[in-house]
Amino acid sequence: MTDAPQMTLMTPEDVTAHFTRPDGSFTFARWGRPIVPVVFGVEEETLEIVKGAIEAVVVLAGHKMAETDPELGANLMVFFFRDWDELLDVPKLGEMIPDLEPLVSRLKAAGASQYRAFRFDNDGAIQACFTFVCMSGDMAEQPAESIALAQAVQAVILWGEGAFGAKSPLALLPDGQTILRPEIAALIKAAYDPILPPCAGDASHALRMFARMQIAVPDGETQH
Repeated sequence: MTDAPQMTLMTPEDVTAHFTRPDGSFTFARWGRPIVPVVFGVEEETLEIVKGAIEAVVVLAGHKMAETDPELGANLMVFFFRDWDELLDVPKLGEMIPDLEPLVSRLKAAGASQYRAFRFDNDGAIQACFTFVCMSGDMAEQPAESIALAQAVQAVILWGEGAFGAKSPLALLPDGQTILRPEIAALIKAAYDPILPPCAGDASHALRMFARMQIAVPDGETQH
């Protein structure tokens, strides 16, 4: 049996930092409807890995998945590709992502490996998420399980841009198994507490999530 990593205790400031924008503002949002994923650009074997990771994180959050979204059909669209220019050839993508061409140019110039665009409903909850993963450079060297779990985590909540800049949300066990870091699992569970609102723009929301993290004990549901 492989020992699970010990939870790193987060402070209220740590929680706040995960939802803080570069300008210092606090922004939080979670999904307000069942998640319906669709994945493009992968083979069947990898498709199952990606969908399995999404389902694991959704179950961890205590949220729901569905077969179809009544408005959008699919509301979590995940695109895998080897060159950002490939996005310009995806039919109707420009209708869903405003200013797609200049966006692709900026991402190429920045050497970006991933990008997410969220849409929100009238209550401020996440309505849809478009996830783009460029499988080149370092990203192409990562195991499919790690990529899938990391993308699922980053799509289930609207995190701050620098939330995982210094430290990955994942942990690697001695046997090579990739799991979600226990403190991030606890934070996701707390974020989906039904008592809490689906969105918030005040840092006091971080204190409410922190309080709930004290009883949100990870149970390994996101292991892959």
